Amino acid sequence: MAHPYPLYVNVLAQCFCCQSLQPFHFTSATDQVVCGHCLRHLGHEKAEQRDADHIRLWLGQFAAQQETLQERDATIAERDAEIAALAAQVADLTGIVAGRFDRGPDAGLRGLLETEVLKRAERKAELGQRRTDVAMAVLWQIDQLHRVTPADPQRCGCGKSAAACPETRALGSIRQALGDWESKNRKLLAAGQRHALPAGHPDLV
Repeated sequence: MAHPYPLYVNVLAQCFCCQSLQPFHFTSATDQVVCGHCLRHLGHEKAEQRDADHIRLWLGQFAAQQETLQERDATIAERDAEIAALAAQVADLTGIVAGRFDRGPDAGLRGLLETEVLKRAERKAELGQRRTDVAMAVLWQIDQLHRVTPADPQRCGCGKSAAACPETRALGSIRQALGDWESKNRKLLAAGQRHALPAGHPDLV
């Protein structure tokens, strides 16, 4: 009877005699699927020897499987211990971040972290304020070119009529904020502190 296994390659197949997986290398579809260990069992008169050999084979395979399982269990136990140790470390670090580091020998760490966080927040706020100052300085200069004077309330400083100048209309909603910003920076200038008034401002001439 033909077997279903591929030819001329090494395969694992179930031996028809001992029913265990064994290595085979078939060269014909009609090769017997009987492992080398069981070739001596062919024939009815060898049934007793066959059964004894099979028992020894199965006991050997069972012992090998048990050894493999024990090694696997040991590996799993070692891995579980490593995971437990790492989990404990994570719990400790989480406690530190959550604020429990003010207890015991890590008490000084809290002050260092708070100082660093405060410095970063102050630096971020300073950079944000500088970006705002740059934008407000540009808007202030645009406002100087598109300002309606009491002497000619119908005409923008750019020469267009106040109603037809898009810049004048756009700046109308922020002129109060521009005035407040200019006033604050004029006070800083007068106090000798850093200010953001543009180079063309009258106070700098």
